[in-house]
Order: sequence, then structure tokens, then C-alpha cells
Amino acid sequence: MLSFILATLLAPNTEAWVPVPMPPGFRVQSTDSDGPVFADSRGHTLYAWPYKALRNNGAGETKGKPTCYGKVLRQTAGLMSPYPAGIVLPELEKRPACTDLWEPVQAQRNAQAVGKWTILPRTDGTQQWAYDEHPLYTSAKDHNPGDVNGTAPHTFLRPNGEDFSDAPAYRWPVGPPSQVPPGFAVRRVPAGRMLVTDKGWAVYAYNRDSPTRSACDQACARDWLPLLAPQLARAGGEWTLIDRARGQRQWAFRGKPLYSRAADRFFASQEGSDTPGWSNVLVQAAPAPPPGFTIQDTIAGSVVADPNGHTVYVYNCGDDSQDQLSCDHPDDTQVYRIAICGGGDVAACRERWPYVSASPDAKSGSRIWSVMLVDPATGHRAKPGQGDALAVWAYRDRPVYTFALDKRPGDVYGDAVGEWRGERNGFKAMWTRMEMLER
Repeated sequence: MLSFILATLLAPNTEAWVPVPMPPGFRVQSTDSDGPVFADSRGHTLYAWPYKALRNNGAGETKGKPTCYGKVLRQTAGLMSPYPAGIVLPELEKRPACTDLWEPVQAQRNAQAVGKWTILPRTDGTQQWAYDEHPLYTSAKDHNPGDVNGTAPHTFLRPNGEDFSDAPAYRWPVGPPSQVPPGFAVRRVPAGRMLVTDKGWAVYAYNRDSPTRSACDQACARDWLPLLAPQLARAGGEWTLIDRARGQRQWAFRGKPLYSRAADRFFASQEGSDTPGWSNVLVQAAPAPPPGFTIQDTIAGSVVADPNGHTVYVYNCGDDSQDQLSCDHPDDTQVYRIAICGGGDVAACRERWPYVSASPDAKSGSRIWSVMLVDPATGHRAKPGQGDALAVWAYRDRPVYTFALDKRPGDVYGDAVGEWRGERNGFKAMWTRMEMLER
């Protein structure tokens, strides 16, 4: 575990990307949590809404077909059993339309397609930019360059980068390809942007290696498999090649020869980092929690904890409309959260799931962590000058919580409280390490 933490702390702050042709008015924006993303002229992150199969049919957009429009949906779609279609959604008088939260990235009439950037017609008569045929949107929750508050608060991804959970059909940031050779990929995990093979297996480095020589001998290489380069491979950027026995060449990244681990049981595993001298490779580390927070080991992995060592939780929520709108943010309806955390009682919510309090002038050192003022009576963002407002820590612009039944450091009794293991409507521990997908 120590070697993995050191690798996290030492990873550079930015991930390299492959330059791609872009239309005028767009750019690549580095973020401190999701790597490089495409952004509009304001620096606001661009998102796609890929189609996702749910328990009863699916939601999201198939390539080339925008479905997010200005109509306010009033009923559930019945996508997540056992809930039927036709249930009236809460607070209809305040309910937004899809385009109120997700503004289509409009293309002018004289705009021209460039590379993977294409232009799609919308049924309202406008045109919308797409990348790789996915219609593009900006999020109403993003306000500054580098914000990525429109995406899921805290979830895991398949080796191919797709969400594998029972969570809603989330919107995901869209960006340029990572600057990696064939055979490698980059995956978002709680610890940051992890280097993996193109099959999803973790990539490791050995601290006894030098930039030009591997210290992993023939016996070592039975357990730690050198990642060999093909004959035509060429060094470039942060990638170099070292010579091994019998003319073999091994890939190295940032001066460290690279390996996979024969014994790994999980995709994007961190198990190998428990072996002294070995560590996962992060192309960009996730921002550290604010000062005073800790990392605690649990029976299922490692979690972010408050200054008292109590596990920190995020709240996930997406409604069952066809639009799959979020309900996890203070600007969203609080009906779902209060039902889960207090059975409809706001006071019970605060007792069972207290906010992680913060000093109003506290600084986190990153964009992804911030301090926000919350109205304790409603759970919404406090009004300017509100006297009883609570200053609380927020992750991706959403408050974080502890759980009243967690009494000791390492307790995670609140993890997966809610619907579908807390992934559709409920609470999840802020894991920094949790093995997820077996071979």
C-alpha cells in the first residue's frame, strides 16, 4: 500500500494527449481529476451521453441521434425494476428539462466537419456538434475552466472505459486520445488516471530499475511480465525503450520500465502495489483530499476519512425518467436523498448522515474539492447571507457525509445504503482502493 501511495504522490499533475484536429472555438482543457477534456471557447467541459442498457430497456444516446430536448418529462420510464413506468416525478413545478441542465453544443450553419468532429441535425431545427458521432453537451454545473461537475460523483469503470454498475446512464467528459503506444490505455480509477494494458490489466513499475536497465531478472519476470515492444516501435515523448535479453525491447514510461503482474485477479488492480518495491503507474494522480482528511484501511479496501478517521461518503442519485437527470446535487430536488437518509425527515437525515463540516475560508488545493454553504433545513445551497448556513466540504460540487453507525476508523457500514447498492439512489464510501472486476 505504501508504494502505491508514493506513486500517487509523485505522479505529475497533467496527462499528455494526442493532438487531434478541432473546429474553431474548441480547445483541450487539462483537468485535475479527469485528465485532458475537450472544452468550448469558455473552457467548459464537453460531455457525451452514451447509450446504456438498464434493467428494463435503456437510456442515453446512440451515435448520431440527439435525444436531449426542452420538454419537461413528468413520469418515470420504468427503466429500473421493480419500479413501473408512469409514476409521477417529484416537484414537477421545479423540474428542469434535459436541455436546462445539458446545453447542446450548437454548430453554426456554415460550420464544417473536422476529423472526428461532425455536425448532427436536431429535431428543433438547430445543428449540434458531435465527436465520434456522440452528440456533445455542456453541464449547467460547470462554471469555470477545468470543472467536471457534470459527471458521476464517484464510480468505477470497465476496462473499456464504460460504466459497469447499476448507476444511471451518466454523462461522461469527452477528450482527446491519451498519448500512449498501441497496447496501452488509460483508465479513470479513484486514485487517478491509471496506466493499463489495452485489455485492462494494471501496469507496474519496479523501484530498483533505472531508466535504461531492468533489475527484474529471469526468475522475477515469471511473476512480473515485462511489457515488450514490437520491432517497429519507436520512443517518443514520455515513452522510451530499454534492451532486454536476446534483443527484446521493453517499454518504459517516465524513465520506468513497465510490467504487468501474472497473479492479478482484477482489472486495473492495485494488488501488486502491496509487494515491496512495486507500484502502479499513474499518468495523473487524483487530487489529494483537503488538509486534515486521512486515508483509512477497511475490510474491503482503502477509503477517504474525515479528521476523526470516520469514512467519508458521497451521495449518488439519478431519477428514473428517460432523461436520467441527476438528483445528487444541492441544486437538484432533495426528495430522493431525504427519503434514503431519513425516511423523509430532514432532521433524521442530519443525525444519521451528518455533513463533513469545513471552515468557511478553508482551501483544498484542487478544483475537485471545495467548500460550499448548505441550508440545513432543505439540503439546497444556502442563500447569500443566510445566517444558519452550514459550511461543508464538497466533492465535484456535492456535499460529502459521514455515517452515524461508523464508530471507529475503518468502519464502512454506510457503504451501499440505498437503491441498487447505493449506485442509483444512495450512499457510497469514497474508496481510494477497491478491487472490482475479476478475470
